[in-house]
Amino acid sequence: MAHFSSEDQAMLQAMLRRLFQSVKEKITGAPSLECAEEILLHLEETDENFHNYEFVKYLRQHIGNTLGSMIEEEMEKCTSDRNQGEECGYDTVVQQVTKRTQESKEYKEMMHYLKNIMIAVVESMINKFEEDETRNQERQKKIQKEKSHSYRTDNCSDSDSSLNQSYKFCQGKLQLILDQLDPGQPKEVRYEALQTLCSAPPSDVLNCENWTTLCEKLTVSLSDPDPVFSDRILKFCAQTFLLSPLHMTKEIYTSLAKYLESYFLSRENHIPTLSAGVDITNPNMTRLLKKVRLLNEYQKEAPSFWIRHPEKYMEEIVESTLSLLTVKHNQSHVVSQKILDPIYFFALVDTKAVWFKKWMHAHYSRTTVLRLLEKKYKSLVTTAIQQCVQYFEMCKTRKADETLGHSKHCRNKQKTFYYLGQELQYIYFIHSLCLLGRLLIYKQGRKLFPIKLKNKKGLVSLIDLLVLFTQLIYYSPSCPKMTSAAHSENYSPASMVTEVLWILSDQKECAVECLYNNIVIETLLQPIHNLMKGNEASPNCSETALIHIAGILARIASVEEGLILLLYGANMNSSEESPTGAHIIAQFSKKLLDEDISVFSGSEMLPVVKGAFISVCRHIYSTCEGLQVLITYNLHESIAKAWKKTSLLSERIPTPVEGSDSVSSVSQESQNIMAWEDNLLDDLLHFAATPKGLLLLQRTGAINECVTFIFNRYAKKLQVSRHKKFGYGVLVTRVASTAAGGIALKKSGFINELITELWSNLEYGRDDVRVTHPRTTPVDPIDRSCQKSFLALVNLLSYPAIYELVRNQDLPNKTEYSLREVPTCVIDIIDRLIILNSEAKIRSLFNYEQSHIFGLRDFIIDGLSVERNHVLVRINLVGGPLERILPPRLLEKSDNPYPWPMFSSYPLPNCYLSDITRNAGIKQEMGPKNKNTIFCVSGAMQRSVNNDLDKLLLCLKISDKQTEWIENCQRQFCKMMKAKPDIISGEALIELLEKFVLHLTESPSECYFPSVEYTATDANVKNESLSSVQQLGIKMTVRYGKFLSLLKDGAENDLTWVLKHCERFLKQQQTSIKSSLLCLQGNYAGHDWFVSSLFMIMLGDKEKTFQFLHQFSRLLTSAFLWLPRLHISSYLPNDTVESGIHPVYFCSTHYIEMLLKAELPLVFSAFHMSGFAPSQICLQWITQCFWNYLDWIEICHYIATCVFLGPDYQVYICIAVFKHLQQDILQHTQTQDLQVFLKEEALHGFRVSDYFEYMEILEQNYRTVLLRDMRNIRLQST
Repeated sequence: MAHFSSEDQAMLQAMLRRLFQSVKEKITGAPSLECAEEILLHLEETDENFHNYEFVKYLRQHIGNTLGSMIEEEMEKCTSDRNQGEECGYDTVVQQVTKRTQESKEYKEMMHYLKNIMIAVVESMINKFEEDETRNQERQKKIQKEKSHSYRTDNCSDSDSSLNQSYKFCQGKLQLILDQLDPGQPKEVRYEALQTLCSAPPSDVLNCENWTTLCEKLTVSLSDPDPVFSDRILKFCAQTFLLSPLHMTKEIYTSLAKYLESYFLSRENHIPTLSAGVDITNPNMTRLLKKVRLLNEYQKEAPSFWIRHPEKYMEEIVESTLSLLTVKHNQSHVVSQKILDPIYFFALVDTKAVWFKKWMHAHYSRTTVLRLLEKKYKSLVTTAIQQCVQYFEMCKTRKADETLGHSKHCRNKQKTFYYLGQELQYIYFIHSLCLLGRLLIYKQGRKLFPIKLKNKKGLVSLIDLLVLFTQLIYYSPSCPKMTSAAHSENYSPASMVTEVLWILSDQKECAVECLYNNIVIETLLQPIHNLMKGNEASPNCSETALIHIAGILARIASVEEGLILLLYGANMNSSEESPTGAHIIAQFSKKLLDEDISVFSGSEMLPVVKGAFISVCRHIYSTCEGLQVLITYNLHESIAKAWKKTSLLSERIPTPVEGSDSVSSVSQESQNIMAWEDNLLDDLLHFAATPKGLLLLQRTGAINECVTFIFNRYAKKLQVSRHKKFGYGVLVTRVASTAAGGIALKKSGFINELITELWSNLEYGRDDVRVTHPRTTPVDPIDRSCQKSFLALVNLLSYPAIYELVRNQDLPNKTEYSLREVPTCVIDIIDRLIILNSEAKIRSLFNYEQSHIFGLRDFIIDGLSVERNHVLVRINLVGGPLERILPPRLLEKSDNPYPWPMFSSYPLPNCYLSDITRNAGIKQEMGPKNKNTIFCVSGAMQRSVNNDLDKLLLCLKISDKQTEWIENCQRQFCKMMKAKPDIISGEALIELLEKFVLHLTESPSECYFPSVEYTATDANVKNESLSSVQQLGIKMTVRYGKFLSLLKDGAENDLTWVLKHCERFLKQQQTSIKSSLLCLQGNYAGHDWFVSSLFMIMLGDKEKTFQFLHQFSRLLTSAFLWLPRLHISSYLPNDTVESGIHPVYFCSTHYIEMLLKAELPLVFSAFHMSGFAPSQICLQWITQCFWNYLDWIEICHYIATCVFLGPDYQVYICIAVFKHLQQDILQHTQTQDLQVFLKEEALHGFRVSDYFEYMEILEQNYRTVLLRDMRNIRLQST
């Protein structure tokens, strides 16, 4: 293409013309020449047809012909370099090729050539344009001579570019237009001048010196009686708003606002009165509404760009708006004769005050608006409140229904666009309501209160306004008649007020100041009070109003501050004691469920009302403190009864017959019933949100259906409402904490689904993970891609659940496993992933030779071997954080990456056994000289120890005053635990425990359980056998005891003797029960870790151990420390026994969660974020007496503290543990392995004595409630 012919030039010119023609609209809309250039430069990004333009294709072809071969050569070079070992990605290759191309000689020659030919083409086009311009000017002069009294301007429509308009529109032209717009000019001249102005580029018009004068002329011309002329001015203003910068549009806006302000203040203009209404078909009203709408549209758009300009521009816009909206006429005392203010017309075009919402959104503009409202335009807020008050008074006098109903009748009959005065009042009310609602969100807006109203005594406070809003819900008509049926609900007074209150409730600071107030709550509950008393709730209160009230109460109950107000708020009536809000809501809900309110009998909306108020209760009883308040109402029974009734109805619905007229009605009826059934199941399910609530849920007999309901939602991946405190993950975890829950999860298919998902992730990887490069071999104990599935399964496998799922089942141990064989149950997972005791299992799981993460030719360490060694040492070595050493799970970065010996046969290598040390100079003697005592101490320390022990033992002498004696013992015990906790150990601990428990059992008032005579001999229990779990526990106990030098040879037989006699002793106090739960069939399902602990404390003395347990069994503390004590016990209610849930779970862990939420809210939230329940890990700690979590001395202190100070200290110690672990819990919540951390890691650094002062504070705050509930376990059936 070295030669460029005239034909080529003509072809390029044609291409360029077609390109400009295609983008003409984009270029002409640009406010300046620079903007037009920017549009062309970024055309490829904004025009989807960019690559289809002929000119673009021509350039692409020319570049390909010139540089194509060179680019290919460069690509080959880069590929060759990459193969030789230079690492570079795709983006790097592109950058290198681009750089080399741009630096090449061919590229520079091509650019020089293209530049020359394009200069020639453009110059030719410009010359042609100038010739066309000359001809146009000559033609224009000829036309002006023929029509001397008319002025026309040529729009140059024959040119493809609108840039020529900029060349023509000069200073003289604008002055000519100003003269032609003079009202004295002929009509045709003014029309043509305005047409020229509208067709000119706004940037050229606004940049002229006479712009301000023109703006004033246009404002004056808005009053022109000719509708066409005023419409063209509005069109110019709209075009200016759209295309011009803020400092220009600001002048147009403020001029238009001032014009409207003067228009409303002028007596010459006929502004309609309220009684006359507004006919929007009237030409004058149409023009006025167009001007108002234009302002309103700009109001809604301005906030998106005014922050980029000086603040003064925004302030002028805001002030001119507020000035216009606060215009007032000299009003008549008669409301109907009131002349409509501008605010009414703004309400017509923007009923929900969207403009105000946008202005208040950003701090930049909100500050200015609130400052101006406070200093100059507070009347806008005052009139808005006044309008709400007037509307409320109209509703109270029962006029609203009649007037609005009449207006709808007229509208339907006449088919006109006419707004009656009452409709205008209602529209203004909605606008005022939305404006006030938005104002109350912000602190500075609330500071505008209290406000003085005309003709009203006193000031209107913030609470007064909220009470007014609340009363509007049940006094106003349920549906306004001003809108069509499709939109009526959106504009109903109750719906609008509810929407405003919802918004306020979502802002914590605002909700606390506005809604969480006894007066507001009392107002919300007033119609409920009246209904329960048998009175009408209010003159117009309906089911819809009650649903709205319930919705607001639910929002309040979903927030901690609101919940506390409902639970413990001040009495509703100061003259007499009244129940709090939670009690009233629960009573009303129970009456609704029992259909004990005659007002709504037979109503189609009754199920919706029921559901709405049960939802409020659900927010309350799904918290520990809330359930404590509502438990006496037995809502679980009422909901279960309603569910069973609804379930029967759903079964009786006839099958629709095709072609029958009743198909649609039957279908709708069945959908309603099924929806109501699901709602009731969901309500029942949320009782499982707390440990005690789970007990109530199991008593209803609906746990299987509830779990199936969860699984159906899980399978459908349905989202949970953001106003629910948590998703279903925590509920599932809590359900899995019980035996019945584990069975229900299995029956529903939940466990099967989780296991299948885990196996799928292990075998195939997750489908939603994009693989951009090959995965590295994982070195973590669990692959991150499988972690979520693994944790979901871990959450479900508590001991009670796993016992039900795997007991009496054998491992498959197949000789061969097919690749298509997928595990479907827990026993399959154990067989395929954990107990890999055959070559077939190993080969089915992975290729062994591909699993190495570190290797040498003669020595191989793989990740599974490292993990397996860690697990084997962990399960074979018992002890706290200072008593055992666990091998790491990762290799070390050193010459010896894994110095730990592999544990594959007994005995355990000595390197895993820790040297036990004690603080304060006290050391545990591990030698053979002192096997009967735990500690030996120095002489000075020994004397101090003896003095303190003597004081404590002296306190153990029974006093005449039993209460005083107990308090003295407890006081001295606390003193010792704070000062010298290691004293309470060994022989001293034995003597303390024996004497204290003996003295307590001699006092009838301290005995919770009756005395049971035990006469069984060794011969009676000789032939009895212990379970395999008990036998395994015995071996672990003896091994641990010998390691601590607490037990002698033969201790295994002695402990077996103690356990057999304990089982025989407890059987005398058990009840006969028929249950499908395996844990209730026979003895306690698990090892008795408390008895093993006592056996070690008593230094292996079987007689002392059993004698102590026999006496201790009479105390309340035994129910919570010694879990087998209440296994299928006759002291518990039958329904509690049948549930298989121990009091430690539904009482102790219930209060642990309640205190955790109050004392350590961050930890409480972390658990819910992890989908894990604090009660589950606490149950594990308590069940095994903190074995493997605490060192032996701390286990002794845990038991001694609960025995001396009471069973409630079990709760306080768990809270202290969480306090100690707070930072670790928060950290592991972020890494998403909280469950693994809590279950596997010991409690490093925790000492019971360090938290005694903290626990004493907890005792002062919570002991009364905790002990009362603990003593009521025998009467738990409410």
